[in-house]
Amino acid sequence: MNLDFSDDQKLLKDQLRRFLADRCPPATVRAVLEGPAPFDRPLYQGLAELGVLGAAVPEAYGGLGLGRLELCILAEELGRALAPVPVSSSIYLAAEFLLAAGSEAQKSAWLPKLVSAEAVGTFALAERAGRVTPKAIQCRVEGGRLRGVKVPVADGEAADLAVVAARTEPGDGAGGVSLFLVDLGSSGVKREAVDNIDPSRKQAKITFDGVAAEPLGAAGEGWEIVRKVIDRAAVLMAFEQVGGADRALEMGRDYALDRMAFGRQIGSFQGIKHMLADMYVSATLARSNAYYGAWALAAEAAELPVAAATARVSATQAFQHCAKNNIQVHGGMGFTWAFDCHLYYRRSNALALALGSLSEWEDRLVEQLRRQNAAPAAA
Repeated sequence: MNLDFSDDQKLLKDQLRRFLADRCPPATVRAVLEGPAPFDRPLYQGLAELGVLGAAVPEAYGGLGLGRLELCILAEELGRALAPVPVSSSIYLAAEFLLAAGSEAQKSAWLPKLVSAEAVGTFALAERAGRVTPKAIQCRVEGGRLRGVKVPVADGEAADLAVVAARTEPGDGAGGVSLFLVDLGSSGVKREAVDNIDPSRKQAKITFDGVAAEPLGAAGEGWEIVRKVIDRAAVLMAFEQVGGADRALEMGRDYALDRMAFGRQIGSFQGIKHMLADMYVSATLARSNAYYGAWALAAEAAELPVAAATARVSATQAFQHCAKNNIQVHGGMGFTWAFDCHLYYRRSNALALALGSLSEWEDRLVEQLRRQNAAPAAA
């Protein structure tokens, strides 16, 4: 595998970086973190006007029909800027579920709204703390009506549409899990804000009390669809984390070059040098693994489950490592509210739990490698 982005894709990257530098300074992130707004709507609308929300959506549904490499580029730049927008929920997940399993009518009804930012989508999977397994899914749909509770739901306060995993049959196996589309403006939907480590990416508890639910995909195949879509989203999330790790490293490096102590730049001290070098190695390894994931995603390769898990584990470790050590490089100032270090530390920990924890992805990687390397069954 040898992946490189084209000149046009690199130009898109530059344009997005300039756009976000202008429209998403740290003050924008802090405004959402400290305020009641669920996300920055002008920024999200601006991304929609650029067309990048529809990069991987076919033109027939209002997108650009380019591909998922362009989404990887978008994800990285959003991660660098800590953009407080629901792209992961609405585009990486809701739109991908529609593309993977939606009917023509469902795609035509919702995809144009998602890519134009007219509507926001989300994915409601978890129902309690801990690892999400088929057995943990207890929300039920009977007679076309959904009942149960989902928590936490990313961007659940602002979402207009939810893809919900629920049961239509008794039991606790994966075969009883199906997917449904739910209009969150319907009666019977109750939302409550949920505290989390990064209030710039808000979460909610959503209670469904007899809400109309429209089947998405074949009955009983929901869990398999979830695994496939989450693999795709994991690659994009890894690029967000790589973008954040790179920016945290840059912040630490710049401060080490500017801060003077005992008449010297603190970056000249061995302890700081080693810390920054470790951050660089971690971020570079994560980028390499993310590129592997991008190749597998764009090529729809059979290796995608392995590549996605590898990218996810590496990027999670890198972002947390760089965000934590950026605070250390800044010393006592790094712990203050006035400095921006905590913004990256918050986001690194929030993303570490999105789509499943680090330990879940490590287990998933081991599982995939075992399958990949298993000897063929004897004839």
